[in-house]
Amino acid sequence: MTTQTTPAGINIHTGTAAPLNQANVDTDQIIPKQFLTAVTRSGYGKHLFHDWRYLDLHEQELNPEFSLNKPEHQGTSILLVRENFGCGSSREHAPWALDDYGFKVLIATSFADIFYGNCINNQLLPVQLKSEQMDILFSLVKQDPTTSITVNLEQQTVVVGDHSFSFEIAEQHKTNLLKGLDAIGQTLELDAQISAFENSRPAWQQV
Repeated sequence: MTTQTTPAGINIHTGTAAPLNQANVDTDQIIPKQFLTAVTRSGYGKHLFHDWRYLDLHEQELNPEFSLNKPEHQGTSILLVRENFGCGSSREHAPWALDDYGFKVLIATSFADIFYGNCINNQLLPVQLKSEQMDILFSLVKQDPTTSITVNLEQQTVVVGDHSFSFEIAEQHKTNLLKGLDAIGQTLELDAQISAFENSRPAWQQV
């Protein structure tokens, strides 16, 4: 796994992928509600996909049939999923859990809107490809789990073997990922303009 970053954000990421060949995976499956107790962004990775990863409530016994538990998919940094990934509640803990587990890029047919925005705000790159392109990625990873996938945000491409797929991303989202900005960071970028506006107001308004 390699990630080429800009001074603060993400640009090019190369890694292997874990396939989760399911549609409509909601945020309660990504990180169940009983684990939303911490006040920091770390520590959620061990609970990621809890109901699918474990055979017991205390997370002592792994489910050997679940894709993320298979030996060939250990250490992956890219998650392949299907349409409407991240639907359900708006909990920001979902991208926190995915990031804490080790995923840097999510590639899907589509994402739920709020989840997509939460990924952008947390420097987790969500890439949308066509269904037939996802079919190719799933097939290649099934044939060879060590298949390397390179995602280039600047060029908006996903490259694997002889295949190169283009993806769309809104310019503001792309900029925020490249610069490593969340909503607060975007505001701080305007600090000079905000200060200039404040200083230009009449003295009686500057209270």
